Amino acid sequence: MNLITSERLSLRWLTADDAPFILELLTNPSWLQYIGDKGLKTTEDARNYIVSGPMAMYEKYGFGLYLVERVADGAALGLCGLIKRDGLADVDIGYGFMPRYWSQGYALESSLAVLDYGRKALGIERVVAITSDDNQASVRLLEKLGLRHTANVRLSDIAPELMLFTPQDAICI
Repeated sequence: MNLITSERLSLRWLTADDAPFILELLTNPSWLQYIGDKGLKTTEDARNYIVSGPMAMYEKYGFGLYLVERVADGAALGLCGLIKRDGLADVDIGYGFMPRYWSQGYALESSLAVLDYGRKALGIERVVAITSDDNQASVRLLEKLGLRHTANVRLSDIAPELMLFTPQDAICI
């Protein structure tokens, strides 16, 4: 069931059936570089990730990472959604797309739709974002969303330092 739609995209909750795509996405070199290794090696690992990660978050908070699909052909492009992390006080927006779908506006379109859904359907007043300092494409996207780099944070004592982006204008929640 589609939760969120935009001009070119539909976003829905992940299911265990999405494991093959999740394995491909989360083991892609760009995901590993910019987001991190989730330890997935098999489709079963990907199923477990979906169940213990996004699906558990849907149950606990009513939101999480959503599968982003292209309306025109149903192609799975990546993930975009809202995440509640232990290391952050606020909900943050997260996204990741297969490189073959980069530079086509999908991350911006899905992020705007997710932020609108978070505000209108979920009543979330404030959303932040984190990214590594070497992910300049993500930095540019976050700035387009009206977020600005305001601090550096670590999600745990052993986690790498990340850039924290917070809302700076009325366009973004």
